[in-house]
Amino acid sequence: MTSLEQEFLGKIEKHKGIIFKISKMYMDEKEDRDDLFQEITYQIWKAYPNFKGESQFSTWMYRIALNTAIIFLKNEKKRSFIANDDFTEYRIANDEPDNEKEEKLNAMYNAIHQLGPIDKAFIFYYLEDFSGKEIAEQMGISEGNVRVKMNRAKNKLKDILNVK
Repeated sequence: MTSLEQEFLGKIEKHKGIIFKISKMYMDEKEDRDDLFQEITYQIWKAYPNFKGESQFSTWMYRIALNTAIIFLKNEKKRSFIANDDFTEYRIANDEPDNEKEEKLNAMYNAIHQLGPIDKAFIFYYLEDFSGKEIAEQMGISEGNVRVKMNRAKNKLKDILNVK
């Protein structure tokens, strides 16, 4: 194994949670999530020789992972937790039994699966606590546009969840 491969595998291992979360948001079935996880990893590997380190690896990886998920979803023609005050019903407390946590997570993921690919990306960035500026840089749009699109995505999610 070359040093480039070892370096890449170390970075993927450190940040594989990103790929897992995106795969879970975009795909319903385990097999589809596994396929998407593999496709994202492959696309990151293909692009890795061009990674110049001008941004953090995780930031660069987010962009490739989300773009791959959106393309994968379009190609497959398939569809796929918000912890803020608008979604108090779905907040997960540490003292809740595991089965209640699991039910709330499943309800949130089921609602996210009903969103379009771009709305899913905005919800993902929101859940990962990206700033408006960071999202704007990742998506290639203005911060004002991020606020508008983020509100729309959150409102769609609230409608699906029947949250007032």
